[in-house]
Amino acid sequence: MRIKNIIVNNLLFKITSVNAVVISTRLVISIIVQRFLAVTVGEVGIAKIGQIRNLIQIITSTSSLGIFNGIVKYVAEFKNDNEEISKLFSTAFTFVFIGSLLTSLCLFFLAPWLNTILFKDLDVVWLIRVLALLPILIGINRVFHGVINGLSEYKKYAKIDLFSYLLSVVVLLVSLYSFDLEGVLFSIVITPIIQSLVIVYIFGSVLKRFIQIKTLSLKLPFAKELLAFTLMSFVSTVLLNYVELDIRTMITNRIDINEAGYWTAMNFISKNYMAFSSAIFTLYVIPKFSRIYDRNGFLKEVINIYKTLLPLFGLGMLLIYIFRDFIINIIYPNFVGLEPLFKWQLMGDFIRLASLVIAHQFLAKKLVKSFIFTELISLGLFFVFSKYLVDLYGATGVVMAHFYRFIVYLVVVIMVVYGYFYKLNKNNKP
Repeated sequence: MRIKNIIVNNLLFKITSVNAVVISTRLVISIIVQRFLAVTVGEVGIAKIGQIRNLIQIITSTSSLGIFNGIVKYVAEFKNDNEEISKLFSTAFTFVFIGSLLTSLCLFFLAPWLNTILFKDLDVVWLIRVLALLPILIGINRVFHGVINGLSEYKKYAKIDLFSYLLSVVVLLVSLYSFDLEGVLFSIVITPIIQSLVIVYIFGSVLKRFIQIKTLSLKLPFAKELLAFTLMSFVSTVLLNYVELDIRTMITNRIDINEAGYWTAMNFISKNYMAFSSAIFTLYVIPKFSRIYDRNGFLKEVINIYKTLLPLFGLGMLLIYIFRDFIINIIYPNFVGLEPLFKWQLMGDFIRLASLVIAHQFLAKKLVKSFIFTELISLGLFFVFSKYLVDLYGATGVVMAHFYRFIVYLVVVIMVVYGYFYKLNKNNKP
């Protein structure tokens, strides 16, 4: 009975359980889709798909000026204060307007240059210019997702995530069958349209209640607060995806595009199992940490999260490693260079998960300097280690860099968070 009560009353366990069902369903479907892609477009196509996904991740951040985590934090804090909520969304939509306009102009006019840098011999200038029409929609999507996460509406989040993914898969498979690689790239580009329709259909009534159009204005009362998240998003999203783009190009130039395809495939597998944690961070960790103001409470919550998440992830990653050859044969047949990447990627991701739990304190408490400092160390180490190790070990060197970087990152994050609470306790002493 006691165990049953713990499960029933543990919000983290509930979110993890619902999220696991959705992600597991996505994972099964994704395996089938990735096999189709691997067989149809090969290593070269997988590498180019990785390029467009990284570009869209950058646009996702710039179109909303990176305010997603700020929306999550302040919706969680002010959900019962209509006046503050109105100020928040007035600022948010002004940011989206500015960010999406600048992003669209850059994409449209720089399309030929981007095509050369990212796709070389594949002419998809037209596709980049189609993408230039979508930043306003992508930015609004980010605001809507911020509301869902800030309210911890994990069941509706799960529905939106699953239905959006299923519809996107249908469009991708039809596009693959009809237009090969360019069709796949096009389907990825128009995914935000599908996501918007699903969000409005499932979550529209709640959005109307929180985002009251009549009270909105082009004013910036929350500008200072949200600008902090803009800076953090630039480092964590824009720079991260730029580094990944640069590393994929480096692998292509120094070795060959097939090796770049192996690393992209490994990244895809990693992102799929790491997706189990991403919703937990925004639906649970940020809202929870934002309401904790003492070291003991923070430490207690971190231990609670670790006890819930780390054993599950550790077991899952162990199974992935044991069955790695089977996974490769099922998803990426003939990707002969993929197997050596698993060990380093899995070890790096486990340490990464432990690190990110603690690091979300920076987002929850808007510790801009601490966040940027630790992220720059992480990205800098990844970039430098990759540049050095890729010449020695090929694509395996990049996943080795991934592992080494997160060992250092975990130590640095622990030290910075400890310093934050030490300073907080010192200032609160009479």
